[in-house]
Amino acid sequence: MDVPKKLCIFARVKRIFHIISHYELGGAERVAMDIAQSGSKDFEYHLVEVIRGRSPFTRELLEEMRAGGIRYHRSPVPVLISFHYVFERLAALLFPLWFLWIFRRYRPDIIHCHTDIPEQAVWYFRRLFPRLSRQYRLARTIHNTELWHGLPKTGRRIEQMFQQTGANVAVSQPVADAYCQHYGMMPRVILNGVRTATHKPYPRLAKGKCNIIFAGRFVEQKGISCLVSIIKSLEHDPRYHFHVFGSGPLQSLVEPLGRYGNVSVNGPLFGLSAYLPSFDYVLMPSLHEGLAIVALEAAMSGVPVIMNDCPGLSDTVPPGWPLKVSGNSLEQYLTLFGKTLPAGSRDEWSIQARDYAVRHFSMETMQHHYEQFYHELTERHN
Repeated sequence: MDVPKKLCIFARVKRIFHIISHYELGGAERVAMDIAQSGSKDFEYHLVEVIRGRSPFTRELLEEMRAGGIRYHRSPVPVLISFHYVFERLAALLFPLWFLWIFRRYRPDIIHCHTDIPEQAVWYFRRLFPRLSRQYRLARTIHNTELWHGLPKTGRRIEQMFQQTGANVAVSQPVADAYCQHYGMMPRVILNGVRTATHKPYPRLAKGKCNIIFAGRFVEQKGISCLVSIIKSLEHDPRYHFHVFGSGPLQSLVEPLGRYGNVSVNGPLFGLSAYLPSFDYVLMPSLHEGLAIVALEAAMSGVPVIMNDCPGLSDTVPPGWPLKVSGNSLEQYLTLFGKTLPAGSRDEWSIQARDYAVRHFSMETMQHHYEQFYHELTERHN
């Protein structure tokens, strides 16, 4: 008896390729990993990097993928100059030449892009091998409210590709609204999900202090200038100790903080979510976010977040959250540290944040919605 074509689609395993910048620490990379760890028997997940990561975090991520049964593919293009646009563009240009062999071997049903370097790389792949585009569908997660810094023409060309293929998914409603405002089309929204991590005690807390953590890239988007001003302004306040973790192009602004007695400056902290419960508060003075994974992980762990009131951060906490400031106002931050934190109830804020995160940002819900989207894409293709 002939089996209807639609039933055949659902009967076989669908192969999903997630294209990420590199196997390093990052929110987009984490989202790709989380989707791939759904455990669904309907899907086979692969992760592909555009630039070859080579840090201690790379080894940790590779081990996590091996343990989780996620197939992964290493880029032959090494990281020679970090955070350099020209080198990243070169890596994207070379991507189609070595990815072709992987594509022909595995024949993915869907190629799912995360952030601008993978998006450029896949755009070049489609330009060089247009006939192959009939064999797969595109998916793309928009992770931020601002896209294509300094590359407006490139961005418009690549956005046309994603819009024509119906590939776009935004990680939050503010991201979707910002995308529609700039590019004239509203993407669907699938909220990022997070899970509660196993707690590992952080060994270098400052005893007798309120320990506050900042963890992120040292880029202007993360509010590094404001972070530095806050820490300097509280240098002589004996109640607080700041733990700053990260790296990036604004390293030169952050490193001098190591001379202050109220701060410890460190490189990126792998397995951050497991250590978050050791701290009293998370500080996030970001200028903009897509949907801040660190804020969600903190909320799931019951750690209140002190934050700038910007889209992508405000969405992670309940309405009326008392630990927000407007426009990264230093005066308002100092009021929080001077009066609100000492007078408030951290336990009450912890419960509020955790309850809100559990209700709105389930990992299982995110995985289900993405796999539902994959089913829709492959139905359209067939």
